[in-house]
Amino acid sequence: MAGRRSYAISFGRSPPCTGSGHRHFITDSYFWHLAKPMACVMTGRMMTRSFRSLGLAMGALTALATLSACAGGAKNKADTQYVARDVSTLYTTAKYRLDQGQYKLAAALFDEVERQHPYSPWARRAQLMSAFSYYMNKDYNESISASQRFLSIHPGNKDAPYAFYLIAISYYEQIADVSRDQKITQQAKDALGELIRRFPESRYAADARLKIDLVNDHLAGKDMEIGRFYQRRGQWIAATVRFRNVIENYQTTTHTPEALERLVESYLALGVPEEAKKAAAVLGANYPGSKWYEHAYKLIRDHAAGA
Repeated sequence: MAGRRSYAISFGRSPPCTGSGHRHFITDSYFWHLAKPMACVMTGRMMTRSFRSLGLAMGALTALATLSACAGGAKNKADTQYVARDVSTLYTTAKYRLDQGQYKLAAALFDEVERQHPYSPWARRAQLMSAFSYYMNKDYNESISASQRFLSIHPGNKDAPYAFYLIAISYYEQIADVSRDQKITQQAKDALGELIRRFPESRYAADARLKIDLVNDHLAGKDMEIGRFYQRRGQWIAATVRFRNVIENYQTTTHTPEALERLVESYLALGVPEEAKKAAAVLGANYPGSKWYEHAYKLIRDHAAGA
């Protein structure tokens, strides 16, 4: 196993409010198990024949890659001319391209394994390796589609948890900042939740739980941004709805203290000081040393002390 390639994946970018330094749980011997060349399980004669074919295939693929670059941006599936090849040659060549960082070409070749040899035991492995290659190439929608296709064909397979994980992190990597639409963020949360629900004891569940916390913080941040916008426009009821949503649905996030303080502001502006006092009391009980409680206390003292 010496020289085994590590498939650790660091965040290409961390979503706002998530910080940095987290790593996706794609590493370990899992992909060595999936991606090991066919030669590892072949007889000597099969290995000789396989590598003779591999030499021919590599020459053809090098020329193909050059032509693809000159053509400028055509999809790998279109660039990869159909040539009937044995499963060992296709899979080993795809693995080589993956090791070389040629993820788009690797994905196309893994797809060819499935297309040319759909009933081979290696077709199942190739499906997941294709999804992984698309992910590495940041073709997240393709990775999601490939993973979903794997699950539709092999729903009870032992590698199903990983396929669900690939779907979830492919959504997760597309999370935009809070100023933009958060549909993808909600899809990431749903996919992570599905993984935890189906495979709570899997090796990916702990990482999924961490990511759900970060996703919730992101969704709460979006509600806070909208609530502050409504406050600036004097739309106090609409602002109150947003801040209450943060408190009720994302109460473990970092946005809760601010949401409570802004509820105090909104209730005072609406002329309901009793509700403002209740919000301030909750804030004081849970975050007594925060700057948001100091602000809320001053507001209550100045505008609702005698109410």
